[in-house]
Amino acid sequence: MAELVHLDIDKRVATITLDSEHNRNALSKQLVSELMAHVETADADPEVRVIVIRSAGPVFCSGADMVEASAGGMVEGAKSMVAMQLLIATATTPVVVELDGPVRAGGLGIVGAADIVLAAEPVTFQLTEVRLALAPAIISLSLVPRLTDRAASELFLTARTFDAVEAAQIGLVTRAVPAAELADEVDRVVGDLAKGYPQGLRETKKLLNHDLVTRIDTLGAGLAQLSGELFGSDEAREAMAAFLNRRR
Repeated sequence: MAELVHLDIDKRVATITLDSEHNRNALSKQLVSELMAHVETADADPEVRVIVIRSAGPVFCSGADMVEASAGGMVEGAKSMVAMQLLIATATTPVVVELDGPVRAGGLGIVGAADIVLAAEPVTFQLTEVRLALAPAIISLSLVPRLTDRAASELFLTARTFDAVEAAQIGLVTRAVPAAELADEVDRVVGDLAKGYPQGLRETKKLLNHDLVTRIDTLGAGLAQLSGELFGSDEAREAMAAFLNRRR
């Protein structure tokens, strides 16, 4: 089985690359498992000061793997998504997400859990769940604390597409820059982080993420159950079947 997520460690920087082009980096069981394993490996390396999550290809993440979702059994998948967000939030190493392509639905959980998010201005985002008879239950764990209340209400309920400039204005991403400047901006931020001492980075991140981690610990199990039930509902199955038929 080919690897869908790659890890490269160069001095103090661990780069994790999503590379599942056949399904636009959808959050399949394999991709989530490999992503978590690589985060754990990088975080355990005493030389690593920064973890960067990026994507190969034109799409950062298309959300849930609809083929797996339509086959049922999404409660376990939802639990993995909760665990993934918790892992990113509790990793002792700062996690930077580099966005050079669109992000949809569940992929926003990676964005919400990260410490710093840098995006090219043309990158688009969409919370598509309501159009599939679902709710953004799992990703609300990390997104609700990041977004303004009004922005969360509008974007969760309307499922409209928005760009990285707006995402920066509402707190979803740290900064949006012209596409040609993204690599340099990532290098600059990574360079600044790499100058930090491990203890300083670890304890500062712990302070910043205390409320987020508590929220995930408190609400995660219940929202995973809700998500699994919604995916298994007749209404959602009908919506997902229609979605898959449109893509064929």
